Amino acid sequence: MMHQASLLTQTCVAILKCDNSERLRANSTMSPHSADNAPTSDRFAQAWLVICQDIPDSGDLRRRYLRAHLAYIESVMSQIAVAGPLSESVGARLSGSCFIYHADDLAAAKALLHSDPYYQAGLFETAEFLAFRPAAGVWIGGATW
Repeated sequence: MMHQASLLTQTCVAILKCDNSERLRANSTMSPHSADNAPTSDRFAQAWLVICQDIPDSGDLRRRYLRAHLAYIESVMSQIAVAGPLSESVGARLSGSCFIYHADDLAAAKALLHSDPYYQAGLFETAEFLAFRPAAGVWIGGATW
């Protein structure tokens, strides 16, 4: 029985490794020799890192629009790789938001942010959009090279 459990574990690990590497190959066009080597997927052409800084004394506004913001995030979840609030340090008051959107172009990424109730309420003093090339890490399942 112990041998069967061990064999099952080894098989599962092998399947996961194979699935992960196949997924990375299928979702990536990365080449270490290419300067323009963004990972791609069947669904989206580009990831966009968006860093938003709150207006001063934003706490009340954040609380007032939190439910609407979270409902909006849930409605566009398939277009978000990761999102969350920012602060100057652990435990400090929230001072901004970070989003990594999957969008075909900058206009589509901006439309995602501009539809967010936080943005519409005037919570963000600044919003910086950067083209982002996910290349390695546990969030993307390993490395793209």
